[in-house]
Amino acid sequence: MKAPHIVVLGAGPAGATVARALATLGYAVTVVSERRRFDAVESLSLRALDGLRRAGLFRAALCAQGPGVRTTLWNGAMQTANAEFLVDRHAFDAALRDDLREAGVEIVEAAVRSVQTTAHTHDLMIETADGPLSLNADFLVEARGRLAPLMRDATRGPQTLSLLNAWQGAPAAAASAGSAFESLQDGWAWMARLPDGRCYWQMTLDVACAELPQRDELLAFCARMRRSPLASAFFAGETGEHARLHARSSTATLCGRTGARNWLRVGDAAMAVDPLAGNGILQSLSSALQAPAVIHTLLSRPERAELALRFHQQRIEHLFKHFARTGRDVYALEQRFGAGPFWQARSQWPDDEPTHQVPDFGQLAIARAPVIDGDLIGEADVVASPDQPLGVWHLQGVPLAPIVQALMHENAREKPHESAHEALKSLDADTAHTIRQWLVAQGYPHALV
Repeated sequence: MKAPHIVVLGAGPAGATVARALATLGYAVTVVSERRRFDAVESLSLRALDGLRRAGLFRAALCAQGPGVRTTLWNGAMQTANAEFLVDRHAFDAALRDDLREAGVEIVEAAVRSVQTTAHTHDLMIETADGPLSLNADFLVEARGRLAPLMRDATRGPQTLSLLNAWQGAPAAAASAGSAFESLQDGWAWMARLPDGRCYWQMTLDVACAELPQRDELLAFCARMRRSPLASAFFAGETGEHARLHARSSTATLCGRTGARNWLRVGDAAMAVDPLAGNGILQSLSSALQAPAVIHTLLSRPERAELALRFHQQRIEHLFKHFARTGRDVYALEQRFGAGPFWQARSQWPDDEPTHQVPDFGQLAIARAPVIDGDLIGEADVVASPDQPLGVWHLQGVPLAPIVQALMHENAREKPHESAHEALKSLDADTAHTIRQWLVAQGYPHALV
């Protein structure tokens, strides 16, 4: 039987992660992607770098420069830390393509003109440098980020715009390279300077900002905004006289439906959140790392399709709420401008639920839920909590539900110490210690020695 042909639209971190993993599983994978048309630099956390390596995208991970100094000016408080890696997106995107080619993935440099989808196939018209071309796919992965067509059922946060300025400055000394982040009256700005002198400044503000001028006046507007004390000091006299402007939406968006039996959305195409935390690549990887198991299940175990799609949808929604609430809490820290419309809207969205719940062992529950089991989506008993409602299946390969269930039963009979020893005594010392620490973190009320 012929292997299904999978087409991935987009070669960013999410698309590359899914395409490479599917190729490793033996699928015929074609990636269709356009080259980035503007200069950009992005920040990476250690978690994002670990995610790239976990996905096998080692060349892309090597593009990271740092960690460098990051200066933050928020609510009038200045902080400095060596906590951020920077990547030039042109070099990073090229490295992602090299990682894909090494895995045997076909890459087609083209723009997608149309996609016609039925219950069984997808017919694509794409525009290459040599002219139009048609492609047929048995399965389609939408990974074009915020450029992917929006779905009608999408949930959106406050309408947000980011204005990126990029220019070539003088080569920077090692001490002056790095990044900075500051709150402003009508939004916030992130800036970076690479050792070769390339400078980047991006302001994020509300689409309805009263100060926002017409498009032909945006560069002058940005030049005025760049005169803040932090930006002036950070760029050390660089005026950005020949800055190039790129405007893009950064509105938080969640698709109400992220997949079906023959297609799946991943990365920012599934859920894109406010870039405030500087974790855009991490957010893309978070959903993409789970997607290959979902797709493999849909194609090889169609009887589990509902389970696999539920797994993907639930985790996308959970990630979206987590990142949205994290951003809300950071916005709420800025008290100087809190009464302004930009800050007020974002410090109250998406809800007033706490980002993290207070651990309470009494609120743990055992539930049957979809899980990643090897290369497939299966079902298992998990331990659900208010902080992790989708549940935790195992820790270091040890299923947690039987241990927690035993502790719950014995705790009700007031024999916690005996039950703890009984549940953990068969494990090796290191694993038992790790599980004891996890239980304590979940609010287990008794000493475990």
